[in-house]
Amino acid sequence: MQRIPEPELMDDEAQARAYAAADFSEPHDRFVGLLRERLPDLDTEGLALDLGCGPGDVTIRLARALPGWTIDGLDGSAAMLRLGRVAVARAGLVERITLRQGRIPHADPPRIRYDLVFSNSLLHHLAEPLDLWEATQRFGRGRSDLFVMDLLRPASRSEAQRIVDRYAAGEPEVLRRDFLNSLLAAYRPEEVREQLDTMELLDVNVEVASDRHWIAWGPISHI
Repeated sequence: MQRIPEPELMDDEAQARAYAAADFSEPHDRFVGLLRERLPDLDTEGLALDLGCGPGDVTIRLARALPGWTIDGLDGSAAMLRLGRVAVARAGLVERITLRQGRIPHADPPRIRYDLVFSNSLLHHLAEPLDLWEATQRFGRGRSDLFVMDLLRPASRSEAQRIVDRYAAGEPEVLRRDFLNSLLAAYRPEEVREQLDTMELLDVNVEVASDRHWIAWGPISHI
C-alpha cells in the first residue's frame, strides 16, 4: 500500500482534546520501556529533547523514569501545548519539563545541544521525513543518543482499519479517524532505513516493535 500523507499539525482544538484524553498508557509505557532497554547506558543525569511532544504524556512518563533528567519538548501545535503545560503542572514537573512551540526544521528549543533526542509518532506527520533525522543531528551532542518510535504502515487499508477497530474501538470518532489516517501516512521500516542511510545515521538500528509500531535507536552521528 502506498503512503497517503496527512496534515503535519493537529492544531484543531477538538483533535487535541480527543488525543490528550485518550488512554495511550500501553504504547506510551512501552515507549519508555523500550527506550530504557535499548539505551541502557544513559547517565543518571542529562538533558533530553522531545520532538513532537504533543500534550506531553510521553514527556511526563520519561521524566518520571529518568528522575535526574531535564526534558524540553517541542511541538508545532499550540492547542496540544496548552494541554501539555496543564498536564506538566498537574504532574508537578514544571521544574524539569519545558514545552515550547516550534516546527522542525526551523524550531528553536530552549538549549543548543542535548544528551538524548527522542520522538514518538512525529515522523508520519512530516512532509519531509529527513527533517526529523536532521534535527536529531543538529540538537544532539557528540555522544548523544536518539530514540524514535512511530506507527507502522499496514499492507492494506483493510488491515489498517482492523488495527483501528482493535485498539481504538471505544474512542471518539475523531480519534479513530485520525488513527486510521496516521496508519496510512506511516512509514515502513525499510523506508526508515533508507532515510537513516541518506543522513549517514549508519549506527542507528531499526526494528518492528509491535503490530503497529517500529523503533529506531542508537548514537547520533553528524554529517
